[in-house]
Amino acid sequence: MLLFLSVPQPRPPGARTRAGAARVARWRRQRLRLQQLRRLRGLLRGLRGRPGAGSRRRGRMALCGQAAGAASLPSELIVHIFSFLPAPDRLRASASCSHWRECLFYPALWPQLRICLRVSPAEQPRLEFLMRKCGWFVRELRVEFAAENYLSGGGGPGDGGGADPGTGGEEVEALQLSTRWLEVLRTYLELVLCVLVSIRNNRNLQKFSLFGDISVLQQQGSLSNTYLSKVDPDGKKIKQIQQLFEEILSNSRQLKWLSCGFMLEIVTPTSLSSLSNSIANTMEHLSLLDNNIPGNSTLITTVELERFVNLRSLALDFCDFTAEMARVLTDSNHVPLQRLSLLVHNVSVMHKSLDNMPNDEHWKALSRKSTSLRVYIMAFDIKSEDMLKILKPSIPLERIHFDSYITCVSGAIVDLISRQYDKFLTHFILMNDVIDTSGFPDLSDNRNEDPLVLLAWRCTKLSLLAIHGYTVWAHNLIAIARLRGSDLKVLEVTEESIDFDQGELADQDVDPVHNLIEQV
Repeated sequence: MLLFLSVPQPRPPGARTRAGAARVARWRRQRLRLQQLRRLRGLLRGLRGRPGAGSRRRGRMALCGQAAGAASLPSELIVHIFSFLPAPDRLRASASCSHWRECLFYPALWPQLRICLRVSPAEQPRLEFLMRKCGWFVRELRVEFAAENYLSGGGGPGDGGGADPGTGGEEVEALQLSTRWLEVLRTYLELVLCVLVSIRNNRNLQKFSLFGDISVLQQQGSLSNTYLSKVDPDGKKIKQIQQLFEEILSNSRQLKWLSCGFMLEIVTPTSLSSLSNSIANTMEHLSLLDNNIPGNSTLITTVELERFVNLRSLALDFCDFTAEMARVLTDSNHVPLQRLSLLVHNVSVMHKSLDNMPNDEHWKALSRKSTSLRVYIMAFDIKSEDMLKILKPSIPLERIHFDSYITCVSGAIVDLISRQYDKFLTHFILMNDVIDTSGFPDLSDNRNEDPLVLLAWRCTKLSLLAIHGYTVWAHNLIAIARLRGSDLKVLEVTEESIDFDQGELADQDVDPVHNLIEQV
């Protein structure tokens, strides 16, 4: 009789029980990790090339095989290394080899993407490449469009800057400006389409922000439909952009942050209806700023606002924020609002009425409901009589920003702000872009006392006072700042033009004057 004996393989101790099996699995993983670390250590020593170890280094490299080198590192390890590098260094490191280039656009490396685009045809291929790689998985996307010098009147010889003065020169300049307008709008539509097409199927998008160039509104007012009709005669591109935007909203499953400011012909009064009730109920930030909506049309209605019960931050056109909306925000089913940003534009005031705006009682009720509420107002060329109607005493005004290009801010308005909001005001920004700054601000109603100095003295929480085009009493303001201590920064700006972040009003996590703050 033949007897077959099998020799059992040695097992680690404790392998017969369930807990022992878990220890065995953990032991094997540790042993495998240790082997990988030893292999990587030998590879790095070989790459480092210490002097006096030539033959030994060649032996170690031979043990690693023919694929020894940076390209032989595992993809997981390369991605882990890339995660410690800033974006510019990642791009430079990805130029090492094709393998590293493939690891560059791993989804875990790009959860956030912030793009600032010049409205130029040269940006389109770069944008297409980047959005093709990251658009389908990015979780937080912020895109800003800047027209730069396309709309400026001056230019070099190629732009007709040497045209003779007179009627002929003015006609040539107007023609060139019209041509630049058409070029900007045509490129703008292509860039917007590129962004929206790339993220149309992204269901992981949590924050989505789009900001147009605020200088378009500042320098030229509302865009005439004449230019858009020339660029897009049948309106197909505009309609495609609006449909893509609504498709992105309808496909979203995790969206909690939506900002769209100064974007031409993207948001319509029916756009928010594409959001499902589950997404609307969990939305935390909503910003819709576009004063080009004609007539009494609004981007969000009171009925639509009732779905957004979890809003903590809201940014709207002031003419769209009615007393009924204030009542909705005070309902018990809504969470307390923390930030309310309001855009007051002369174009909106001309086409829409201020009769439905909240009165002082509405603001009191809203402040009782939201005890930590703070309001940020940005005013473009608003008349003094209109501002007197808007500035109710019970508004918890924290920041106010005046951009005046036609009208001047009166001393009475500044004095009213310093008296009513001395307990809340932290930022006061006064900007203008007119050539003649002798009457800015208009202090004809109070020549004995400078209201800006009184504002700096009364508002004890004021941390930033930025002034552009007003230097008469600048030394008094600096003296007040020294008396107040380091908690007040006074910034005297004398340049002819100021560029600020166009997302400052809609995106509350961005410092509204981050590129203006400097120590005096």
